[in-house]
Amino acid sequence: MTDHHAAAPPSGPVPWDKAFALRLLTDMLRIRRMEEKSAELYGAGKIRGFLHLYIGEEATAVGALHALAPDDNIVATYREHGHALVRGMEMGSIMAEMYGKHEGCARGHGGSMHLFDARTRLYGGNAIVGGGLPLAVGLALASKMQHEQRITACFFGDGAVAEGAFHESLNLAALWKLPVLFCCENNLYGMGTALERSESQTDLCAKAASYNMPALRADGMDIVAVHEASKQALRTLRESAGPVFVEYQTYRFRAHSMFDAELYRQKAEIEEWKTRGPIHTFTARLKAEGKLTEEEFLAIDAAANEEVAAAVAFAEAGTWEPVDDLLKDVMTPPPPAPRPGGGDAGSPPAAAPCEG
Repeated sequence: MTDHHAAAPPSGPVPWDKAFALRLLTDMLRIRRMEEKSAELYGAGKIRGFLHLYIGEEATAVGALHALAPDDNIVATYREHGHALVRGMEMGSIMAEMYGKHEGCARGHGGSMHLFDARTRLYGGNAIVGGGLPLAVGLALASKMQHEQRITACFFGDGAVAEGAFHESLNLAALWKLPVLFCCENNLYGMGTALERSESQTDLCAKAASYNMPALRADGMDIVAVHEASKQALRTLRESAGPVFVEYQTYRFRAHSMFDAELYRQKAEIEEWKTRGPIHTFTARLKAEGKLTEEEFLAIDAAANEEVAAAVAFAEAGTWEPVDDLLKDVMTPPPPAPRPGGGDAGSPPAAAPCEG
């Protein structure tokens, strides 16, 4: 059974210099402030459709992505705003996309769940649970065939392990020795279903190990644990020339999506997990080590809020795509070819005369 009780807050020394530590803290704060504003804008009707917030899980994206190289591939889920931001996408481009504006990263066609940026090698935002897994395997296969020293990191939730695509993807990646880093963000709930109510085996590393690949887990609420485990996984991946699985045990503080009534977990459980929040616990550790002052924290937070305000202004000033362009990238099938002897391909064949 999965333990839904929060452990003690992350603690211990931060093994990095001040500049790198503050860089990771800054990115977590940027995600948090952007997402808080996104929730507000959704309530105001500025952002529509689906919106899945990452609040509480910031350490996973920040810690893992900062271990990757700039030319590695990234595949994410519909809860991907933080991944896109840390990867280098402009916050204004993200916000404009969520507004549905032409200045968004997908010209407003994709919205919150389909952020995409070829420049930073972010290949989605995928709305289908587990949908990014086979895409990641394909990208890794292409890298191997082209003799590129490139890793593909695929982020997905614990709910995806119930999908056939999960098992097929891990099997092929191990069989073909593909450079995939499988990053499972286990927040204990697949939508509104607790892990132990859908999986007979809740040890996700055991599932990955059954496909003959190295598997390790990390405390997803601890930015230090996430980053160090990600570096270790990448070293193993390069040494073994095959896939590696990492389970980041994390927790989302908000509902599955803005449509979620959240009737499946107790408020007390959420409040208990908030005591392990990755931002305030990391901030406390840095202050204790003399690597951060309150004034420095307030300055970082103010800069994050200014960036959010600028992104919202950019989205508000954006333009709607012309109606004439709405079908611009839609592939339509060619007209049916005529049948030999005349007649429409869509029409039933003429009756042949009976013989003999």
